[in-house]
Amino acid sequence: MSRLNRRNTAEMSTAQRGLFERMADGRPTAADGHIGGPFDAWCLAPATGLRLWQLGGALRFKSCIDRRYVELAILVTGQLWKAQFEWYAHEPMARDAGVPEEVIQAVKAGELPTFRDAGDEAAYHFSVTLHRDRRVDDATYRRTVESFGEDGVQELINACGFYTLVSMTLNTFQVDLPDGVTPPFAGD
Repeated sequence: MSRLNRRNTAEMSTAQRGLFERMADGRPTAADGHIGGPFDAWCLAPATGLRLWQLGGALRFKSCIDRRYVELAILVTGQLWKAQFEWYAHEPMARDAGVPEEVIQAVKAGELPTFRDAGDEAAYHFSVTLHRDRRVDDATYRRTVESFGEDGVQELINACGFYTLVSMTLNTFQVDLPDGVTPPFAGD
């Protein structure tokens, strides 16, 4: 059960309500009007919440690297944090972006995938190494620059960092999955 107190828009400040309405526009909301995911929590701090929402959109839709590789970095981050909602939301997005099913399932299980695409391999190893070691060795860096350029390396850093923050939000507030959805990470 979510720790986040459910508040209707009448209970929100003007700034909170404004951000809520912007984020909810065109997005499915729950029967009680809440958005779900990290979005309701971001309304608690609307000045930063607005910028987080905008940053998330830029990372997913305006990256200089193919969305496939961004989504793979997001899955790696979600798996490492065992962020149930993040995985639930991004697994289908990764699939739609072209991440192969066998790679998705290996990442979910915490196993090393077998790669057929050099970009998948570079994005995966970069993301895992950055999270695990808190830095990236020279060989991993060179391989990632060869695949995506320096600007692509920065995009992967941005994705890993941002979705770490998203995972922290989801896990701290124990954001619920929609009714009837089985948690992707059993026992967590």
